[in-house]
Amino acid sequence: MRRMRTVVLILCVLAASAVPLWSAGSSEQADTTTIAIVTPYMANATTAYVIEQLKSEATERGWKVTVSDTAGDFGLLVSRIEDAVAQDVDAIVLGMGDPTQMTKGITSAKEAGIPVFGLDAGLTDGVVLNITSDNADLGTQTAQVLADAIGGEGKVLMYTHDPHPGVRARAIGAKKVFDSYEGITVVQSFHIDVPGPVDNARKITEDVLTASSDIDGIWAGWDEPAYGTTQALEAAGITSVKVVGIDGTDFAKAEIDTGGPFVGTIEQDFDAMASQLAELMAAYFEGEMPSSDMYLVPGKLYRR
Repeated sequence: MRRMRTVVLILCVLAASAVPLWSAGSSEQADTTTIAIVTPYMANATTAYVIEQLKSEATERGWKVTVSDTAGDFGLLVSRIEDAVAQDVDAIVLGMGDPTQMTKGITSAKEAGIPVFGLDAGLTDGVVLNITSDNADLGTQTAQVLADAIGGEGKVLMYTHDPHPGVRARAIGAKKVFDSYEGITVVQSFHIDVPGPVDNARKITEDVLTASSDIDGIWAGWDEPAYGTTQALEAAGITSVKVVGIDGTDFAKAEIDTGGPFVGTIEQDFDAMASQLAELMAAYFEGEMPSSDMYLVPGKLYRR
């Protein structure tokens, strides 16, 4: 009987000691900040880079991060936002893409009290803030490089992607520059597909060259279509047409350095975007509201 009492006492002590250990684990788990990053553009090199930088910044702060890519499917993107809301994350980050195409998901996040932040995205009701490049200026500067390269006159094509608000703003800035020249005519604008912008731009350029070689310059809203365009021009043996892009990727700068059709790009400071967004989010979690809903990061021109 005494032995039975001893065994029961030991079991009680073990059970009592196990409770604090279990409770401590739950408290630690509950205190972990969870971030859901959703994007339609992970196939884009610069999107993947800036998201990885933000993920690194968040991980260093002890936050748990998940990344969902929908490969250009905005309907699926809304579902991914709703999934994050159902998981009761602490914040959602839109990794590029136009938030006006995600209003259903963003509304559900707002109703659940979950803040949504834009990383090179845009603004709509329910988005706390967006941090991005000064996209209009990126478009203006690269258009000026192209205008200079073609001597201020000639026929120009524009390769755009309106679903991305940043690219849309770049195109508007570029168009203003071209319109300021009496001798420059924007012949046509083409939508570039994502995923697959390099191949799509190369095919469009090949078709344009087949129909007419009377083109002097091609402005691309980011580096990948500019690269595809350059491939098409070089394959056709055409050196007179000049090309500019935006993003300052390594492959673009290497192409510019060869002295071929690709004559300029502009680097976006994605490291600064990721770092500043992480700081703004950390402050928000501590109850500090941002001073603005739009933060613009300057770019750096790279030209031959």
